[in-house]
Order: sequence, then C-alpha cells, then structure tokens
Amino acid sequence: MNAAPTAPHAKSLADSSANSSPLYTLLDSGHGRKLERIGGVVVDRPEPQALWGPALPQATWAKAAAVFAPKGDDNEGGQDRGNWQTQGNLPEKWPTDWDGLTFYARLTPFRHLGVFPEQTPQWQWLKETLQPGHSMLNLFGYTGVASLVAARQGASVVHVDASKKALGMGRENAELAGLASKPIRWIPDDALGFVQREARRGNQYDVVILDPPKFGRSDDGAVWEFLRDMPPLLEALSKVVKPTGQVWLTAYTLRLSGVALASMLRATLPAGTTQSGEFIATDEAGRSFGVSMWGRWQGGRA
Repeated sequence: MNAAPTAPHAKSLADSSANSSPLYTLLDSGHGRKLERIGGVVVDRPEPQALWGPALPQATWAKAAAVFAPKGDDNEGGQDRGNWQTQGNLPEKWPTDWDGLTFYARLTPFRHLGVFPEQTPQWQWLKETLQPGHSMLNLFGYTGVASLVAARQGASVVHVDASKKALGMGRENAELAGLASKPIRWIPDDALGFVQREARRGNQYDVVILDPPKFGRSDDGAVWEFLRDMPPLLEALSKVVKPTGQVWLTAYTLRLSGVALASMLRATLPAGTTQSGEFIATDEAGRSFGVSMWGRWQGGRA
C-alpha cells in the first residue's frame, strides 16, 4: 500500500486522565512532584510540569508508601533514573484493576508503576472498538494491560516487546486477570524488525497500537531510536494495517505534539482520517498537566 495521495481531514481531541477510576487518583502535585494513589498505594514521583506549590500539607505527602528519588535532571531522562525509598510493608507488586480487569502495579527501576494509568482513555476506546474476530497488534506493549482489554473483547492479540522481563509481567497479568487462555501471542522482538517481517508475510491487523520510547535497547542489544526508526516502522505498518483498520500512536517521552504524531501517520499510512490529542492529568485541586501526546489514524476504504 502507498501513502495517501491527499491529506485527509484532521481534528484535535483532548482526553482526560483516569482520575475518576478506582485504578488511579492524582491526589496532589507541586514543586516538581506528584502524589498518586494506585491500587490503594500512595506514591510520590517526579513531575517537572508541576511548577506550582502543593495543595496538601507536607504531613500528607510524608505518608507516601514509596518515594522515587531521581539521579540527575530531566533533560536527558534523568528523572527516570534513581531509587525508590519505601516505608511500611510494601510488597513487590500488588493487585489493582480497571473496569473489572485485575492486574499488578509494582515499583520499577525507572520510576514507572508497571502500568500507565494515563492510557485508560485508550483502553476504553479498545473496549468500544474491538469485537470478536478482530485482530490487534500491540507494539512496545510493556506489561500488557491494553492486550488484556483487547483479548477480553474477543480479539486475537499479538503483543510485541523487546524486554523478556516485561513480557513475563504481561503473562503474570494475564494469569491474574483470568485471561491466560485467551489468544495472546507474547513475542520477544524489536518492533521494527517484527513489523517488517509481518509485511513480507502478508499479515494484516484491524487495530495497531504503539507507544514507543525515545530510546530503547532490546535484550539482545538491538537499539531503538525514535527519530531514526519511526519512519521505516510506519512505512512497514502501512502494509500491515488493514485499509479499514486503525492505528493509535502515543508518545510520552518526546517533545512532539499530537498534531505532529498525526501528521506522521497521515503522511505514511493509506488514505484515511486522523485525530490528535493529549492525555491530561488533573489533581484533586484542579491543576492539570499533559502526560502523553497521541495521534490516531483510521482507514477509509475496503
């Protein structure tokens, strides 16, 4: 398939975060930090966009079960490196849920929590979009919550991540959710190489979602660089997504707008329409900041 010869109509959407979900609550933010509750556990993590003062007293922040102390500044990902300082008997992992789907939250070495609550608008979209008989490709799939949502809807899922550890966590989540027998293929591979092979094999999907980092390295040493590798990945995706399919690209570590992400999709994928937006986090005092940009493409011909 070739790229669309003409630019389709694009519109902008703004999505909210999961603040109303039992999964996650952004309790407070300020002084470059955010205070969150996930699965009943309160954590304190860096948030460079929180340039205001906290609304809650310091005594409340001090009760956090885990605090992430970064090493370095945020210019080169320094906020993602550091150590967790815990208090109390916090387990290595603990169950949480979204929409009746149970999975694990956990403290990871790169300040993440084993799940990205800001993606809940995408999970809701998958729930509303996918049906039995559909197929989904989840690239950079991490611990697999989106894959579980898709499988629960009856879709067959191919879940690709370069980290075998992340895939192991995904399988753990599938077991906990009672979905281990569902048709999910857990593939340890780099996204670009896998999609290029799928294109040669002639395999196509109804939905493709991808959440690439700025930089990554697979277990076998293969290196991913967004600016270098995204153009050939999208070119390969143009052959892998069905003409009537959909692609949702999110990016939270890059200084790119949702409009730019949608333009990348529009310039490479077949004729269709695009949307763009931003996942927004809002604390209980009403202060908001962007969490992840996104662009989405929908095909238009059978």
